[in-house]
Amino acid sequence: MTDSRHPDSDAWYPVAPPTARKGRGAVTNLQGRYEVDQREAFDDGWQQRVAGGEGDGDEAGDARLRTEVFEERAKSILTRNQSPDIPFNVSLNPYRGCEHGCIYCFARPTHSYLGLSPGLDFESRIYAKVNAAELLVREIAKPSYEAEPIALGVNTDAWQPVERDLRITRRVVEVLAEAQHPFAAITKSSLIERDLDLLAPMAARQQFMAAITITTLDADIARSLEPRAATPARRLRTIRTLAEAGVPVGVSIAPVIPFVTEPDMERVLEACAEAGATSASYIVLRLPWEVAPLFQDWLAAHFPQRAERVMSRVRDMRGGKDYESAFSQRMKGTGLWADLLKQRFHNAVRRLGLNERRHGILDMSAFVQSKTVREKPQLDLF
Repeated sequence: MTDSRHPDSDAWYPVAPPTARKGRGAVTNLQGRYEVDQREAFDDGWQQRVAGGEGDGDEAGDARLRTEVFEERAKSILTRNQSPDIPFNVSLNPYRGCEHGCIYCFARPTHSYLGLSPGLDFESRIYAKVNAAELLVREIAKPSYEAEPIALGVNTDAWQPVERDLRITRRVVEVLAEAQHPFAAITKSSLIERDLDLLAPMAARQQFMAAITITTLDADIARSLEPRAATPARRLRTIRTLAEAGVPVGVSIAPVIPFVTEPDMERVLEACAEAGATSASYIVLRLPWEVAPLFQDWLAAHFPQRAERVMSRVRDMRGGKDYESAFSQRMKGTGLWADLLKQRFHNAVRRLGLNERRHGILDMSAFVQSKTVREKPQLDLF
């Protein structure tokens, strides 16, 4: 590999250092772990030339990356899990990939199964399950179906930008509302407010609850960390709107990133409690599979001077590794710093009166496999 010298530095790089794209979280299109052909990055000088001000690219020196949406006719829509550290057994995700572009997203590696990159592909090549509502109707109408609360939008955000036009999530919620089937949802999007005409009546019957993810109140950090999600201030307004509509709403501080979002934790909790949130939770940064190199590239691009410090603290909580997948450790980490973080969180929650009322039990008693549900048109098998 031929080295090249950056024009503004005495340092030598085998390739140009990572640079950010405007409106995107990942700074590279890292190869997925299942790809057969191996690729190696090489700097031919053009990247630096454009980044230095010559060319017609965006702020980072790259051409603007457009989002592509692909229609997918899924074969099934409900996913079941038995993970002991997850508070639900059934989930539904109307989309694969997420345009929010959160660099820390644990779902990024799932794009590898499609032969795509967990990097820029994950946030720019979105697969929309256009038959999600039809599949849900079929599933809950089965005589063998055993109803339990469904978690909506756990892997990828169900109200991400493409939902505004496609309305797949809206149709799923319509099915759940008609069947009086309880569910919970987590989102970073203010678009959830669009569906309050369905969600508020369900919440009044104890059939719906919501969580809004807020990692930081710093708009500049959020812009690079989760570039196409709603701003922190807009998410706070969504919490207030949901709460005023009678929807039990909590805040998920996920993830807590040492020295990046971690200093903001108490301020986030205070702002959310003031906005009307009644519950709170947190998850320490998780870096499974390709998320680890993608996140480290992001650190190098946005926080180069504190990157080593951040990763050192992450490894302190992960037994010296970038990630520990054990159920007992993956959400909160272990060690002194993890314990201190836990104390800070619980002290703030106690002071603010969060988690005092239990909203975690949804009422399943009204759900019936009604005649209306059973008579809905079914999909052809072939």
